[in-house]
Amino acid sequence: MALDPAYLDYPHRHKGMDHGLYRWSNIFDRPAITWPDSRRVLTWVVIDLEWFPITPTDKPFRAPGHMQTSYPDYRHYTARDYGNRVGIYRLLDALTKVGARASVAANGAIAERYPELMRDIVDAGHEIIAHSTDMNGTIATGIGEAEERALIVDTLDSLERAAGARPKGWLSIARSQSFDTPRLLAEAGLGYMCDWVNDDLPYRMETPAGAIINLPLNHELSDRQILTVQQQSIDSYCEQMRDAFAWLDAESARHGGRILPLNITPYIMGLPYRIAAFEQLLAWLAAQPGHGFARGDEIVGWAGAQIG
Repeated sequence: MALDPAYLDYPHRHKGMDHGLYRWSNIFDRPAITWPDSRRVLTWVVIDLEWFPITPTDKPFRAPGHMQTSYPDYRHYTARDYGNRVGIYRLLDALTKVGARASVAANGAIAERYPELMRDIVDAGHEIIAHSTDMNGTIATGIGEAEERALIVDTLDSLERAAGARPKGWLSIARSQSFDTPRLLAEAGLGYMCDWVNDDLPYRMETPAGAIINLPLNHELSDRQILTVQQQSIDSYCEQMRDAFAWLDAESARHGGRILPLNITPYIMGLPYRIAAFEQLLAWLAAQPGHGFARGDEIVGWAGAQIG
């Protein structure tokens, strides 16, 4: 039975995705983006710095990595707290060794509970971006606009009090949004978000509250996905990152600058049997011709004038 031709004729039908936030385009047909100092590939390190309440909530959904066994789930709770007590400092030391500055996506609860950690991050030259209130602060359509707006503002307020500056970037838990999120983020004064993963380069969204840039943070390259979900080794992870760099670098010769996002988690990557391999990966990247490390706000600043 053939479809009625009117089936594909509806008010919001657009090329690409059915919304008016941006015009669809092919990355290989766009004008090339250039990075400072003739860099071809920038590695953007994003560290998820998270606080998990020991009692999870399942509305709208339970955050990935949350408590799994019956209350009180001390095993998973303390394993995650290891990241905030030990793992994050190993990652900061690893970045210092290669002179890299990162974007640290922090829950507001981290700022309230560990303000000295926030100061250590900022003093080392890293950027703080907002990562919700805590790991119960998930977003999806249905939570309500007022509740979502309050969650965003509360997160930004907590981080600003501890870090001394209001974040410019936002990363949702599990990269999950409602239909309102881009507008509410722009309304809150954020310059970029990291949730939409449909590209390798930043692009601009237009919302009723103003423009916001999406800086894609590829989930498939994250340590959570490769090391914990897919159960691969740290050596396999590092090999995949080197392969990704090589491919992006080859593309850059023909199509302009590229970004390699490394999304890492202190309680995963900061373990003693993984951190040495991660340090070696950072050193290898730092030695590649045409490579550089950059924070998210720097990438958005350089790209903003080039993407229209």
